[in-house]
Amino acid sequence: MLLQRFWLYLVFIMNTELKAAVFAFPHNPGVYLMRDSEGEIIYIGKAKDLRKRVLSYFTSGRDLKTQILVKKIGHIEYIVTGNDYEALILENNLIKKWNPRYNINLKDGKSYPVIRITHEDFPRIFKTRRIIQDGSQYFGPFADVSKLDLYLELIEKLIPLRKCRGPLRKRYSPCLYYHIGRCSAPCAGKITREEYQVLVEKVKKMLSGDTRELEKQLNEEMRQAARELQFEHAAEVRDTLAALESVQVSQQVEDFNLEKRDYAACAMREHICTISVFQMREGKLIGRDLFRAETFGDETDALADFALQYYRESEDVPDFLYVSHDVDTALLQGYFNRELSASMQAVKPMEGKHYRILKMALENAMMDVDKRLKKRENLGGLEDLKGELGLTRLPRRIEGFDIAQLSGKYPVASLVSFYNGVPDKKNYRRFHIKTLEGRIDDYEAIREAVARRYTRIVNEKSEEPDLILIDGGKGQVHAAREILDSLGLEKIPVIGLAKEFEEIHFSDRDKPLRLSDRSEGLKVLQAVRDETHRFATGFNKQLRAEDTGFSLLESVPGIGPARSRKLMESFGSLEAIAASSAEEISRRCSIPIDSVRMLLRQLRL
Repeated sequence: MLLQRFWLYLVFIMNTELKAAVFAFPHNPGVYLMRDSEGEIIYIGKAKDLRKRVLSYFTSGRDLKTQILVKKIGHIEYIVTGNDYEALILENNLIKKWNPRYNINLKDGKSYPVIRITHEDFPRIFKTRRIIQDGSQYFGPFADVSKLDLYLELIEKLIPLRKCRGPLRKRYSPCLYYHIGRCSAPCAGKITREEYQVLVEKVKKMLSGDTRELEKQLNEEMRQAARELQFEHAAEVRDTLAALESVQVSQQVEDFNLEKRDYAACAMREHICTISVFQMREGKLIGRDLFRAETFGDETDALADFALQYYRESEDVPDFLYVSHDVDTALLQGYFNRELSASMQAVKPMEGKHYRILKMALENAMMDVDKRLKKRENLGGLEDLKGELGLTRLPRRIEGFDIAQLSGKYPVASLVSFYNGVPDKKNYRRFHIKTLEGRIDDYEAIREAVARRYTRIVNEKSEEPDLILIDGGKGQVHAAREILDSLGLEKIPVIGLAKEFEEIHFSDRDKPLRLSDRSEGLKVLQAVRDETHRFATGFNKQLRAEDTGFSLLESVPGIGPARSRKLMESFGSLEAIAASSAEEISRRCSIPIDSVRMLLRQLRL
């Protein structure tokens, strides 16, 4: 029994640490890899929002399968992608490569379909899952097969390429497709090879993402159909636009080039350096490695040194190495040739596909550098601050306040917390200011926010901050000081930082203090002040947007406060509502279809 309790305690501690680590994940699309205590990958998943998705594993009420998985997790890492479509394709590739234990029964192992343009005098275009290296061109892969079919149907309507299978055979008269405008009849000599190639180039242009004119045309057609109350036709055009958008999503994690390629990107801030390496094998992104270092050179030197060390012991030297900075590519190639007997070419791309993949690798490296910097404790800046402000102890815990409002509307306050000089986001708080009743009074708003925060601290006997920073001047500092003194918290020092001259204001000094621009202590205060301002204005804008959205929804007959709340809870924003079909909105929110159609007409004007 005692052993069982100890084991449950250990699992609790491990889960708490993992959850804390996940709070540092970005809100980007990507793929997450769960490893056990031995480092083996046990589960791979995709996410539109990495932080939200991975945090969901640690919420209460999880099913038994998820609980078993979470107990086995020792470490979680992630790869950021450009969009959720790339995440889906990358997830598929990585599952095939690593075959994780807990993915086995969840994936069918199929390849996603692609569009093939055959290598012939009069090419055909069709959907396939087979890649044949015969000179044909391929576009994709595409995850949503239904939207791909819709897109191919659109191409068929617009561009009359031949439909017959196999090699082109001569005919004396064209088939029915020619007579209904769906084929240009090269078999009957109705079009020359040169003219047919012009049509093929139009298809390639569409598949490469140049669809602005077509989208404009379809949007106008949809609006016209809606004006004429032809809702079924408008819905068909809307679905075509959705298919167009789905198929045109930029996709950088899979292509059909069999060359071995690595993409190495270097990010650096101060002396913190991370190099991200993406590996493309047989046309698929199969992995990402992060290499961390501390160096006092620049990115170019760090990247060149890394390449020499990394490939010196590698058994999988690629054909091409694409780099993010201007390294001496000729020198690297000479080294690879002489020392490794490898013909790897080093290239710095300036545009195109390789540049976009490298940009994705660089984004991953930059996020890792930011993550490492956030973990560093700025104790030097806190020591400076203690001496410059004459504090009796090191200000490890600093809490900052700011007020935001718009002409007296939506008044809010933000509370941010820094520990050891870095943000401690789990202790951030937001306050609706309730006492102003439309008046503009920053002093009273500060009093209310400080009173609510520290009354709770006193009642719960929670940890007190070592320093309180107010975004403002002497008046705001006095307002906060009054409340703290009335609560018996006289020992907590309060200062204000006014942005105009970066002056520090005190409640018991007449003259403000100005620190050197180079002061590490001032930089800590500026970081706290700027974060309180960002957090407060963001909350204020959110409330304004929600209020505007509710007003617009409630202006539609048949939609009142209850239904408008249901709509916003279900879809999150006006944009998401406008992008949805009338049937889906009606079904999810139990609103009559006629009211939904009136709402969509209003939103799409």
